[in-house]
Amino acid sequence: MVRENNLLVDRCFDCMVIISSFAELGKNEFLDPRTAQVAIIDHVKQVCTEERPATDEELPSPYVEEFRYALDAEILKYIGEAYPKGVCSVYCGNGKDVEGPGADFELVVVICASRHSPQNFCFLPLNLPVSNSTSINLEHSSFLDTILVDMDSNGSWRSVWNIEFKDDIQVVDLNGKLQVGAHYFEEGNVQLDAKHECKDSTIIQAAEDSAISVASIIRHHETEYLASLEASYSNLPDTTFKDLRRKLPVTRTLFPWHNTMQFSLTRDISKELGIGK
Repeated sequence: MVRENNLLVDRCFDCMVIISSFAELGKNEFLDPRTAQVAIIDHVKQVCTEERPATDEELPSPYVEEFRYALDAEILKYIGEAYPKGVCSVYCGNGKDVEGPGADFELVVVICASRHSPQNFCFLPLNLPVSNSTSINLEHSSFLDTILVDMDSNGSWRSVWNIEFKDDIQVVDLNGKLQVGAHYFEEGNVQLDAKHECKDSTIIQAAEDSAISVASIIRHHETEYLASLEASYSNLPDTTFKDLRRKLPVTRTLFPWHNTMQFSLTRDISKELGIGK
């Protein structure tokens, strides 16, 4: 469950499999719809131990697959531009047996990207609650590349888009859930986390035209959110980080390290230890 919630990626023989509830077919079995292969995963060792072809019952109908395939191709183009090391997949969430127009079905787009620096990892993070509009991101385009090169940090991006094709009203509804996380541990240990949700819609068109329209909407919302994160990040030195620590103690005076004997606690400790005699 932990691996599924975090959308971890395992490399199987000829594919990259996202460990998610949308891909899960059975115990330790996860579908890669792009290659129509099922990977058997050992969660303890975190490796793919076996691979088998998916059965017809495990795959969507030819009608739904036409829409899924077209959208997968467009999302791959977007991922190649925005998340150079990212992984994506398009699943059929509901209605996989729909044979033609006249019924509803749902596709799910899953995007995940991460960059880690485990050799510098340090636990005991300071968790900071972050609102939908205020955060920091570490895995997108030049903004993330710059941050991750310059800092000892871990960064991740996860987004899930539920796309409902409603045939009766000829509308495609999109519901996106975006999550970014960062762990910075160069001269401190700060962990930031942010979640954001968004909605949009478009009209149902032919498979390829619908794919282009849906991918464009996803690109727009994710780019817009990332722009807000970048703006927030640029203000961190003057806002968030300054609020992490008091500028002065509650006494409103700096601690006199050069003359600690003026404090009774210091005198008592010195007396007990026989220091200064």
